[in-house]
Amino acid sequence: MMGIRRKMAIAAAFGLLGGCMAPLPIAMAPPPPLQMPDNLDAGHADMARMSAVARVLSDDRLMGRAPGGPGEQGAVDYLIAQFREAGLAPAGENGSWVQAVPLVHTQLSGPVVASVRHQGSTRPLTWGSDYSLNTSVPAAEARIADAPLVFVGYGVSAAERGWDDFKGADLKGKVLLMLVNDPDFEAVAGDDSDGRFGGIAMTYYGRWVYKFEEAARQGAAGVLIIHQSDAAGYGWQVASGGARGENFSLDLLPGAPRPPVLQGWIQGPVAAGIVKSAGFDLDILKRAARRKDFRPVDLHTTFSASSPVSVERIASQNVLGKLDGRSRPNEFVSFGGHWDAHGVGKPDAQGRTIRAGALDDALGLAAMIEVARRFVAGPRPERSLLFTAWTAEESGLLGSEYYAQHPTVPLAKMVANLTFDTLQPNGATNDVVLIGKGQSEMETVLAEEAAKQGRSVSIEGHPERGLFFRADHFSLAKRGVPVLLSMALAGAYDMKAGGRAAGEQWLSDFTANCYHQPCDAWSPTWNLDGAQQEADLFFAIGERLANGRAWPRWLPASEFAKVRAASDAERH
Repeated sequence: MMGIRRKMAIAAAFGLLGGCMAPLPIAMAPPPPLQMPDNLDAGHADMARMSAVARVLSDDRLMGRAPGGPGEQGAVDYLIAQFREAGLAPAGENGSWVQAVPLVHTQLSGPVVASVRHQGSTRPLTWGSDYSLNTSVPAAEARIADAPLVFVGYGVSAAERGWDDFKGADLKGKVLLMLVNDPDFEAVAGDDSDGRFGGIAMTYYGRWVYKFEEAARQGAAGVLIIHQSDAAGYGWQVASGGARGENFSLDLLPGAPRPPVLQGWIQGPVAAGIVKSAGFDLDILKRAARRKDFRPVDLHTTFSASSPVSVERIASQNVLGKLDGRSRPNEFVSFGGHWDAHGVGKPDAQGRTIRAGALDDALGLAAMIEVARRFVAGPRPERSLLFTAWTAEESGLLGSEYYAQHPTVPLAKMVANLTFDTLQPNGATNDVVLIGKGQSEMETVLAEEAAKQGRSVSIEGHPERGLFFRADHFSLAKRGVPVLLSMALAGAYDMKAGGRAAGEQWLSDFTANCYHQPCDAWSPTWNLDGAQQEADLFFAIGERLANGRAWPRWLPASEFAKVRAASDAERH
């Protein structure tokens, strides 16, 4: 195997890692395709090329790759050039490389005034330090005036788990105060919720996306999720970060409930203070929320907030490429990653404002492109391969969700999806991390192919973060497609240099300081041996599936098994 130093030297010789990178035109023609030797590390993803692709995608001139932002077209054009150079064919709309994704971009555009009122006493709330809100309602103003504030526990309605936090209460026009994660996150022996939601592992009911959706189904005017770092899986700087009051959404499907006027997060201590002023104790309410007989608690407090809203409709883009299968071209193995990042934010300690998403997910896309190159260079597989670069993942998996609503290939004929999202740059590992244990037969395939690399399988170290529900593969999983996710945020790798302690140190530092922040930037010091392992592993899994006849199944306990079973006849 070629050493990383030799690879970096080769890359530098091609002007990829030094200061001589050609200027990157934005929203114009893409830069020339990377000219790299074709015989580097035959049988492996090429690390120098992965680094070079990630560097271009995280260049400051792409302004953080925000959907609809000044860097979108440059990023999309560059990806098309890479797909084309890899040897893929276009798989978008009307023979093109792209699928248009119509997004509604809303932003609270003026002073946001918010307060709570109890028994004639008004407490102003401070944006950023106390709360963070956005809206997905395309109106000129977002306003909630003296709406009753109701504590609804974890905000979960899950009949199949025998759980209902709402008990038929009339919550129309009210603001729901709810806990993050799901009812057994902090459960102890004797609590009704203990083990009912999978223990410490977060279910979809713990995700903020679900909670906003459920608030809409309840007819709420607003929703405030109480932030708690361990329960959310990230700190307040992530929950409150981003452009002030910005949101992206898809147009509502016919018959869908209207979303809350305002939705977002409130700091845990701030929420505890509001609850205390109303005569309650948040810790006692949290314990009550772990009982089946919990009912919504009227805090006899009202919430008010208002802000002008700017509304714009954006035609963003998914980038799609394919390699047609030799004998079963109507059966597909798909690979994915997201091209968007978080655009421009507030300055960090070094004055940097561009959140370039170099690891999340420029490097993941670079790995996917390497997988495509290897497939094109080798014997054509029996089944077809689909390669997808999604938009608006950071805004709620919107690009992949739109694709799932408007697929270009039948999802019933999609064998599996393998998604790259946030690879680590610290060297080779002794293991691979499984995200979503107990979901599908894909975990057996993962273990068998990882063993051929000399790697074992570790279960995700932070299941409470709900990462199975936080990447683009989930949009396809909800439609029954078996999935695997490669994501370095799922738990500490057992690093060949430094062991699990080194893996945990990097994960803690990255999550606390760089996740969705400007310091997630490309670096010439990256050691991509581990990223190469992940790319090679997904290539091997894809090759096995693309040349076989198996249709991996969901395990009987999975919530997606029934969805897949409904389309069995189309596969057999």
